[in-house]
Amino acid sequence: MDAAAPITADQALTLAFDLAPVGLCLSRRRVIQRCNEAMASMFGYSTQALAGQSLSLLYPSMAEFEGIGERGGMVMRETGVYADERIMKHRDGRLFWCHVAGRALDRHDPFVCAVWMFEDISARRPVTAELTPREREIAQLLVQGKTSKQIARLLDISPRTIDAHRVRLMRKLKVSTPTEMVARLVGCPPEAPAAPPPQGGGR
Repeated sequence: MDAAAPITADQALTLAFDLAPVGLCLSRRRVIQRCNEAMASMFGYSTQALAGQSLSLLYPSMAEFEGIGERGGMVMRETGVYADERIMKHRDGRLFWCHVAGRALDRHDPFVCAVWMFEDISARRPVTAELTPREREIAQLLVQGKTSKQIARLLDISPRTIDAHRVRLMRKLKVSTPTEMVARLVGCPPEAPAAPPPQGGGR
């Protein structure tokens, strides 16, 4: 394209999609129809390699792909849009936190056609522990502020099981309180211990 030539409306839309600084993707039935360079490079692929691939390729496990799809689909049927922050998978196997937001063409059948935005947020929220697929699901919901009872309903398991997973998460993240656990998950550094009081009574 001649940079000095007038740009048509269709060309402007194509440029906006292709040159957007965040990852963009058009999907049908959760299969990638087209994505831009920012999204492809974020996950370690070319745009051509991702075209026609299921979005499940970008998830750490099929269970997470299905679980997030089920929860996200319920929200999109109500509102037409969905957003969260979840752990995704690079082509080399590296896991990273990603902010994802999408909008459905038809909220009554949200996955028939949808546009998605992906943003790598690993710089401020690194993955600091090796977690199981279930622990990653629970971590995602914890950073949304969900309680054990709410998470249990969403995942269709008992609150006691959620509490057991929370204990294991705290152990893996090397924290001692639920507040510290959430802070670590969202990328906040642990608080430094308070300095001991001066000795000698101030004399």
